[in-house]
Amino acid sequence: MIAGCALRKFATMACGVFALLVAGALAGAQPAPDYAALLAAPDRSDADRQADKRRDPAPFLTFAGLRPGMKVLDMGAGGGYSTELIARAVAPGGIVYGQNPADLGEKPKATFDARLKTPAMKDVVADIRPFDDPVPPDVHDLDLITFLFYYHDTTYMNVDRAAMDRKLFTALKPGGFLVIADHSALPGQGTSVGKTLHRIEESTLRQEVEAAGFRVVAKGNFWRSPDDTHDFPSYRPSPPVDNFVLKFQKPM
Repeated sequence: MIAGCALRKFATMACGVFALLVAGALAGAQPAPDYAALLAAPDRSDADRQADKRRDPAPFLTFAGLRPGMKVLDMGAGGGYSTELIARAVAPGGIVYGQNPADLGEKPKATFDARLKTPAMKDVVADIRPFDDPVPPDVHDLDLITFLFYYHDTTYMNVDRAAMDRKLFTALKPGGFLVIADHSALPGQGTSVGKTLHRIEESTLRQEVEAAGFRVVAKGNFWRSPDDTHDFPSYRPSPPVDNFVLKFQKPM
């Protein structure tokens, strides 16, 4: 009886502590911005507005849960299209690290550098580091990491993906999220078509990331395309490509 009472007392205390932690987290949370208004901002470029038609970013912004004040790492930023959208969503008070490798092609590099000079990118830091060592030494406790349509490229590059995934895990605060979107390959293809078709099998990516300690907490079907035959390179303009989106979390 005494042991049972002690257990009940401990459980009550644990629940109370958990409730306080949740309440504290909610108290510090900012409301979601108006993503539609963000996309309609008059200072966005014509090129980005055209890209919106193909990329349909609104459901991603919602799925990622972007809020003002968040600290975010955008892996494989490329020319910075998504980096800028994230920066707009976490303003004011947020910061975004746009990661690109040093050997990024000249065209996306020039695009990213030019974008950095715009007011919308004032809270963006260029993070020129390798994929398997992507986090600056003084950066930690990130709220969110995004990795959009670039994970498959690391399968044919000289990248230690296990080390990369572990460092992403370490860089997040407990309870922080990693959102990965990529082009879907057929079951059984794994990473074998990363260079030829620029795709990766969803289950393979998930297995690799979970090995670092992450757990999947949500899936996004908003970029799925059931008509995709999965036998052509994902960079072709048509037909629509089947894209999966996974949200991982670092346990509390």
